Amino acid sequence: MITRKSSSASASERPSPDTVSANGQQGEASSAKAGLAILLIDDRPEVASAMEIAFRMAGHSLTVAHEPEEAFSQLARSRFDGIVLDLNFTPGKSDGKEGLACLARIMADDPAACVVVLTAHGGVRMAVAAMQAGARDFAVKPWNNADLIGKVEAAVAREPTAPAAGATAAERSTPPARILGESAPIEELRQLIRRVGPTMAGVAITGPSGAGRMLSALAVHAASADAQNMPLRIDLREEGALDAIGDASGSVILRYPDRLGELAQDRLAAKLSENIRPIAIVDRPDALTPALRRRIATIEFAVPPLAQRRADIPILARHFVTDAAIRFGRAIPRITEAAETALREADWPGEVRGLAAEMERAVLLSDDGMIDTATLSIGTPVAASAPAENNAPSFDLDRTEKAMIAAALAEHHHNVSHAAKALGLSRGALYRRMERHGL
Repeated sequence: MITRKSSSASASERPSPDTVSANGQQGEASSAKAGLAILLIDDRPEVASAMEIAFRMAGHSLTVAHEPEEAFSQLARSRFDGIVLDLNFTPGKSDGKEGLACLARIMADDPAACVVVLTAHGGVRMAVAAMQAGARDFAVKPWNNADLIGKVEAAVAREPTAPAAGATAAERSTPPARILGESAPIEELRQLIRRVGPTMAGVAITGPSGAGRMLSALAVHAASADAQNMPLRIDLREEGALDAIGDASGSVILRYPDRLGELAQDRLAAKLSENIRPIAIVDRPDALTPALRRRIATIEFAVPPLAQRRADIPILARHFVTDAAIRFGRAIPRITEAAETALREADWPGEVRGLAAEMERAVLLSDDGMIDTATLSIGTPVAASAPAENNAPSFDLDRTEKAMIAAALAEHHHNVSHAAKALGLSRGALYRRMERHGL
């Protein structure tokens, strides 16, 4: 028998809102209970400073994100009891569209998220729109500390789903799956997951290894009716993996069913009862038997490689840098513009996993609070036979690169594939450099 566990924290474990005094401080009844972890999403430092003091005095912790990208990075790293969301981030804007878009994505990733929005006087219409979109309450600026803290505590106490009794602290603190990035391919992926997730249809996820297939599988589960339970994960490459299915129900993530033989695939198909929602990670869907493919691949989609979402690379890089810095207890270094350009143009055989490893390395090697191109282990290989102009060395990097590319093209009779291989580049990377240099 498979025991399923919830990943949500119980409302009974959180401070009760009626124990907050008029000045926003907790009374004796709540002081013995753990404080709440709150995420504030607001672009103004003065707001963050004032709220940090108020929430700390009330026994809670406050983490600040100054804009949505930073907020999604925080939410991918940690689970927060509550989120306080300002509805405007760009100076001069007051229509609330930025905040409502941020709210929509938060709720799509985690329908159980507890969000309290901040709106200015006269913003009741925006507050109503936010409530209709999933926010649990709203506060009007300028706010009263006691009122705001009381609303946040009350909103958290109204958590819609209670956890299973056996949920561990680690499971309760595990953040929901969040797919980072703002590129069109990633937004299309998120939209597809939101449509497919609530169904019981089997889903087969393809794409290159390291691109985020497991994260996408978890996101499908997070969008399902079984989201409050931990999904069962089975790696079918392991001995006895089929027996682990037992009489499971709900989401079951199957890794590499396409690597099973035909008999084992038929056995797997027979074990997948109607109560199971299969989510499969597959290298080759065509290697599945027809019976198994019908059961686990009602919907097939591919996670896009980084080469198709280069605009997301700086976003991911900043997330991985922050994550690594926190893990290693180091100050968070800044990535220079030149380094971001190099990261965006580089080839990533290891996909997102390779990018994460590169940024972890860069954090460990950075000693001046900055990650520049010299810190990175990527770059264009230097050809020993690159010609020099006028028999003199050139220290102009653009001119040197252009000369190297021209020499490689000439050497390989303008065969782009062969020239790219000689330079250690992909065809796409070489074409981009050729266009930049007018070659």
